[in-house]
Amino acid sequence: MNSSVSLAELLLAYEWVSAGDAGAGECEVYISREMGTHHWCGDGADEDTPDDVGDESLYVAVPRRSELDLGRSLALRFVAERLPGEHDATLDYFRKRGAYARFKSMLARNGELAAWHDYEQQATEAALRSWCSEHGFTLVA
Repeated sequence: MNSSVSLAELLLAYEWVSAGDAGAGECEVYISREMGTHHWCGDGADEDTPDDVGDESLYVAVPRRSELDLGRSLALRFVAERLPGEHDATLDYFRKRGAYARFKSMLARNGELAAWHDYEQQATEAALRSWCSEHGFTLVA
């Protein structure tokens, strides 16, 4: 039996864990395989973590952006499709800290920022749908 997971709640959890420091484990969300419930763990979480949350047979950790290949490589795919003349500059952005700020400034200068947000949202939802399927969850609106 597949547990149902809300797309809206999964997106919130994904954004929260992606914003945290993966090395410090400060932001984690686990989904119960049986119930589909979310358990928010770490700084800013206001719930008690189940004692068995580390048991991978019972819970699945919500992936971070980097785990779903939705960071640098997604930005480069977008540029290749929409702004191929900006490819080298985009590669340079991602070689230093603050890459996304420079990347988004470039998109704004080229009138592509809204298109980027749509592209990123569609890619995120597709990746999360695939992730749910791989882990036996049924995604619901």
